Amino acid sequence: MRQKRYDRIVLVAVCLLCALTAQGQKGQNRHFNVMEYNVENLFDCRHDSLKDDTEFTPEGRYLWSHGKYWRKLNAVARGIVMGSTNFERQQLPDIVGLCEVENDSVMFDLTRRSLLRGAGYEYVMTDSPDRRGIDVALLYQPFSFRVIRHYDLRVDTIKGMRPTRDILYVEGETLFDRLHVFVVHAPSRSGGERATRPYRMTFARRLCESIDSVKSVNADARIIVLGDFNDYEGDESLSQIIGRGLTDITSDKWITKAKHVNGTYRYQGAWGSLDHILVTDQMLEMFYRSGIANHPDLLEEDMRYGGMKPFRFFRGPIINGGFSDHLPLTATFCY
Repeated sequence: MRQKRYDRIVLVAVCLLCALTAQGQKGQNRHFNVMEYNVENLFDCRHDSLKDDTEFTPEGRYLWSHGKYWRKLNAVARGIVMGSTNFERQQLPDIVGLCEVENDSVMFDLTRRSLLRGAGYEYVMTDSPDRRGIDVALLYQPFSFRVIRHYDLRVDTIKGMRPTRDILYVEGETLFDRLHVFVVHAPSRSGGERATRPYRMTFARRLCESIDSVKSVNADARIIVLGDFNDYEGDESLSQIIGRGLTDITSDKWITKAKHVNGTYRYQGAWGSLDHILVTDQMLEMFYRSGIANHPDLLEEDMRYGGMKPFRFFRGPIINGGFSDHLPLTATFCY
């Protein structure tokens, strides 16, 4: 009963945020709000015979039932709403780059049947060769971002590299200009950072080729790249991308952080940010501020290392009851 009451409160909050978002578009100082969120394994309950997703079936490691699936969906919805408290007037984001979503089915349920159903979001997503079946997606508000075209960018593998997530490219029209968005989820560090570094460099080169392609048509293109890069500020793959004339507006130089939350991810007691939002100079001119969502409900006490950490939905195969092992990353632009 307590959970259902809480879900009703969140649903009302979504409706209020939608009203505030629409109202905010009429003001003199208009904001374009962006969010990036690795939602930690948003899988449905069905086995895809072409993917290694048996962990998330009723017979799998997570004993993944419809009840658990709907709890996860609503946790993602609540995470987006709570992350919106970073924005002025707590407006919902105009676009949200999502990592670790399985397929079109989960995105349909998230936008049409979860607690986020009143927000009016549409979506586009990839269909990648990733063995586990995880993809990236872009949620968008049609009144502030009209999709013109979108497609997947396949990343060729090198020796030892498994097929990875496609890069999602979306071109859209906003109230201020045409915008090019890349949503990414780079190869993981599983197997060791040094051993897997060439995979992320391969990924970065493919992304850079696409950025160069956009710039060859319009040197002044407004570009946003957001997602889980599986690398930290100063690492080689990020440096290569930034070298294409982009700025990491979520780096220490630009971002606003709370004292108790010094990253989007915490590993063995140490905060860090694998998630980033990068922009071209044309977007940097509009930049207002960036931050890490630190709503109290998104955090839990770290009993082993002290301090706080992201309130995860999973603890191994056990449902922990939280949201994700990453915190949402936000950025606001003024026009």
